[in-house]
Amino acid sequence: MKLYIKYMVSLRCKLVVKSALEELGLHHTLVNLGEVEILEDINEAQKESLKEILTKAGLELMEDQKAILIEKIKNIVVELIHYSEEELRVNFSTYLSEKLHHDYTYLSNLFSEVTGGTLEHFIIAHKIEKVKELLLYDELNLTEIANKLHYSSVSHLSFQFKKVTGLTPSYFKKIKGYRDRIQLENVGNSIS
Repeated sequence: MKLYIKYMVSLRCKLVVKSALEELGLHHTLVNLGEVEILEDINEAQKESLKEILTKAGLELMEDQKAILIEKIKNIVVELIHYSEEELRVNFSTYLSEKLHHDYTYLSNLFSEVTGGTLEHFIIAHKIEKVKELLLYDELNLTEIANKLHYSSVSHLSFQFKKVTGLTPSYFKKIKGYRDRIQLENVGNSIS
């Protein structure tokens, strides 16, 4: 049985969910960002207990199909940008369409309808947050960061970075540092 969990965007969230499932005696075969597969059918009492545990941790069990699809979109974006070392060989729109078995236009329109922001802005917000992280680690230069995050050029990355943050990447690195970083679960929430 698959369960879908909202706001599950980090490895810490995975640990919280695993612990909750163990506490309820439920055995999982898969715990991914936003998605859990358990062996047993869950009864109403277990579902309510799980909802309560998740809510205390800032997570939410989802049952609405549109909300589940939106959360899947968000989790794929987060996973791909923040956690994957896999080289993306196609553009984001093709990747999302293939992963979710829906036309990108449908996914994009649904995302806008439900969240009030565009999918493109959500992706950009996460890419810029990753750029901030990589700038602060100081392990890659701007050209390497642009390549890693699939920007067409350093100037495109710099333009987008300045548009989103109001700063150039080099100025951000020089004066801002970590205090302008956003928690992953909040990235893209204020972009419309």
